Amino acid sequence: MIFNSIVFLIFFVIVFILYWAIPNQKIKTQNILLLIASYVFYGWWDWRFLSLILFSTIVDYFLGIFIEKNKDNDRKAKLFLIFSLTTNLGLLGVFKYFNFFIDSWVDLWLLFGYEMSYSNLKIILPVGISFYTFQTMSYSIDIYRKQLKPTKNFIAFATFVSLFPQLVAGPIERASNLIPQILNKRTWGYEKFKNGFFQILIGFFRKVVVADSIGAFIDGTYNNPEIHNSTTIAVAVLLYSFQIYFDFSGYSDIAIGTAKLLGFDFKRNFNLPYFSSSITEFWRRWHISLSSWLKDYLYIPLGGNQHGIVKQYRNLILTMLLGGLWHGSSWNFVIWGLIHGILLAIEKKFQLIPKKYSFYNNMVIFILVSLIWIFFRALTLEDSMLILNRLFTGGYGMLYIGNINTFITLLYGLVIALCFDLFLFKKNIPLEEYGNTLKTSKFVIISNFIIVHIILFFSSASNFIYFQF
Repeated sequence: MIFNSIVFLIFFVIVFILYWAIPNQKIKTQNILLLIASYVFYGWWDWRFLSLILFSTIVDYFLGIFIEKNKDNDRKAKLFLIFSLTTNLGLLGVFKYFNFFIDSWVDLWLLFGYEMSYSNLKIILPVGISFYTFQTMSYSIDIYRKQLKPTKNFIAFATFVSLFPQLVAGPIERASNLIPQILNKRTWGYEKFKNGFFQILIGFFRKVVVADSIGAFIDGTYNNPEIHNSTTIAVAVLLYSFQIYFDFSGYSDIAIGTAKLLGFDFKRNFNLPYFSSSITEFWRRWHISLSSWLKDYLYIPLGGNQHGIVKQYRNLILTMLLGGLWHGSSWNFVIWGLIHGILLAIEKKFQLIPKKYSFYNNMVIFILVSLIWIFFRALTLEDSMLILNRLFTGGYGMLYIGNINTFITLLYGLVIALCFDLFLFKKNIPLEEYGNTLKTSKFVIISNFIIVHIILFFSSASNFIYFQF
């Protein structure tokens, strides 16, 4: 089930009515409803993979308790933690990376002239596995670090793992933030409704009106780069930067807004990242829940900046390289992460991090990030190199725009979205709070404007990009 579907709309209305019909002092009953709804939401895609999320939930629930019971015996506690990490990373390894590693091993032997015979396993990637495994791993790690007490309420823990607004593509919520909200009474009022409802509408606008319109234009270019000239490729590269942002931030907006309507407060996941003046700042604003997860559970355990400047560079590069691999089982993603890691290290080395916003720095960073996105979007490494070659070796000509109406529609939605983001940046207003800054009359007018556009563009709605990760 996906957010931008009639099925989800019907599903959420039913869940919302049943959920708030239950007296809010009956927290367990509400949580059971949320858990059932979340499993229906996830199982709608493929019910067979419910066994995976249930398995991961059961394993980490009991391991969390075992780690806590052995907190004074570090050896035993560490063994339970290793079991948790091995289980979760094992699931990722089998379902997401098995064929990638086999293919890479075969290619390596080919370099030495030895051809190996093999056949790929037909493994389907379960939606959301990268997100919920990271979420459960952080739970076990925090208990081992004595930063969190395990919950003995299985329903609450299972709800934490599978809560449907953030199940498929995040944000990656920490147990320290979400479990207390699950265990305690939730309240719902007009202010929370305004903020949540408005953020949901913005999320749908970003996804349906902007991202999907851009996707309809650039897919043909990225899927067949060899037949397009440098001008068309350059425009496609630029537009993809906006597509990936509005697609994923749109998903996060819908997730956070939906959670608000159910009485939950998720952490912010995007903070206008294209207004960054450095790569470091970009990663503080882009996919914040993943960036902070990588910092707390990978970069710092590797040593962070505590063991000399050379090791700090190593830790930055390794963290981003693995962050790239987390996104997908392809050398394109590895290279994408590696380049970001190298740039972060260069900024640290030469202290290139500006202290205040600079339009010039902002443009440089935006262009740089856009170029690196090529590896993220291109279908193969060969396509990535072809696109870069076309960009830097000339061959510019007339822009191929296909259907003129589609292109004008694309620009229309993009301009509105960019103006709104510029407004938020200039006013320094978080989107999560913007709904409450509006008087009722303005709220109604703007909401209706957005709803009309979503309805007009809905026929071209497609899946979210981050579902594949």
